[in-house]
Amino acid sequence: MIFQFDHRNITVNKGRILMVWKKHDYEDIPGTYVFDGKTAHESYAINKMLFTFNSEACRDEFEANPAAYCDKFGVKGKLKEAVLKKDFLGMLRLGCNIYFMAKMAIPRGTSVQDAGAAFQGITTEEFQKKLLKKREGLEAKLAKIGGYWNG
Repeated sequence: MIFQFDHRNITVNKGRILMVWKKHDYEDIPGTYVFDGKTAHESYAINKMLFTFNSEACRDEFEANPAAYCDKFGVKGKLKEAVLKKDFLGMLRLGCNIYFMAKMAIPRGTSVQDAGAAFQGITTEEFQKKLLKKREGLEAKLAKIGGYWNG
């Protein structure tokens, strides 16, 4: 039995529900890591785990044994490997919510700038230089448009 919804087919086979996702054009945009229903479905366990880092007790439990903490939430395969290697770009590519991922990174000494550099495949120092270069002339631009930055 097959039911069609929006962007996926849901098949019921022997009482099990199987989702078959359709490919979209936006999945092939270079340098973009799409977070859609398919990615959310595949990365649910890790995002659920990362959300627990709102609690200091959970962060401490993770720190004591990261592999066991991943197992507790059903984080497996490439996602678990990325967590254990602290491969933040890999985690992002695999569907980690960037805000939840920051809860893992920052308390362990990885700054937002460290993560930004890793996402671009450059050193933190190179990333900081890029930020400073982008800043050049910003104050003059802000003054020209009335002092308000809208991104």
